[in-house]
Amino acid sequence: MPAVSVDNILALPRIPAPDATAVARPVKSVTTAPTGFEGEGFPVRRAFAGIDLSSLDPFIHMDQMGEVDYAPGEPKGTPWHPHRGFETVTYMIDGIMDHRDSAGGGGSITGGDTQWMTAGSGLLHIEAPPEHLVVSGGLFHGVQLWVNLPRSNKMATPRYQDITGNKVALLTSGDGGALVRVIAGEIAGHQGPGSTYTPIALTHITVAPGAALSLPWNREFNALVYVLSGSGTVGPDRRPIRMGQTALLGRGDTIDVSATDALDVFVLGGKPIREPVAMAGPFVMNTKAEVVQAFEDFQAGRLGSVPPAPVRGR
Repeated sequence: MPAVSVDNILALPRIPAPDATAVARPVKSVTTAPTGFEGEGFPVRRAFAGIDLSSLDPFIHMDQMGEVDYAPGEPKGTPWHPHRGFETVTYMIDGIMDHRDSAGGGGSITGGDTQWMTAGSGLLHIEAPPEHLVVSGGLFHGVQLWVNLPRSNKMATPRYQDITGNKVALLTSGDGGALVRVIAGEIAGHQGPGSTYTPIALTHITVAPGAALSLPWNREFNALVYVLSGSGTVGPDRRPIRMGQTALLGRGDTIDVSATDALDVFVLGGKPIREPVAMAGPFVMNTKAEVVQAFEDFQAGRLGSVPPAPVRGR
């Protein structure tokens, strides 16, 4: 699992040991993600299935995409589709994904890169592997997260952030046993590059076999730990957790994780918005009437139009 790695982890800033009065966040539940298919048929694990929406706030949905090693001709993406009222965050661990949207945003993201798209008032977009990857096949693995927008930002102007892997903040534990990649938010005084409407923190953490990490966490945020690969424990009672499982944590100052074997986790949390959520398909609004309006606006072409295909060089 490459994502972003370093040659000398001991040269990174260290996360300080927790204060003696710090409280480790307890585990409230552990759920196992069911598998399914998305877009044109790529396999996903539905990371938040079985967790109440109020406990996820400000998050809505998360898929682990892959890990799958495609044969030539097999790589798949999504067709053009609309969004309104939230943000999609696509984090690539392995492989390449191209993105285009009707607001002019887009680009290629590869291992360690993040594509942050604020749908806001609405747009159309497409995500697909590049032509050369379809021809060759190859490894594909990533995460897509939906982040809700508060009522005041639901109709914000769409925007796109291309966060390359060399922009993320890199930290390590006191003994160098964990690599912490800060994509958004602040961890131990180090800020990730993602710009957010809602206060959140997103991290991808690799913990070496037998190592442990006590991660400081904003007390105002909720906290979720999703296992991308490997196995280990989470929380002060060392609750077992393995690939494809999500731990929902209670209140406290730190998130405690340890690795039985090589462990990769996606750790996220944010300040709850605490507003009504009405959602259907690709729209996340506050009321049913707003969702109906979103569908009507899409059907009337008010969320934009599919732009001409880019001209490829000969």
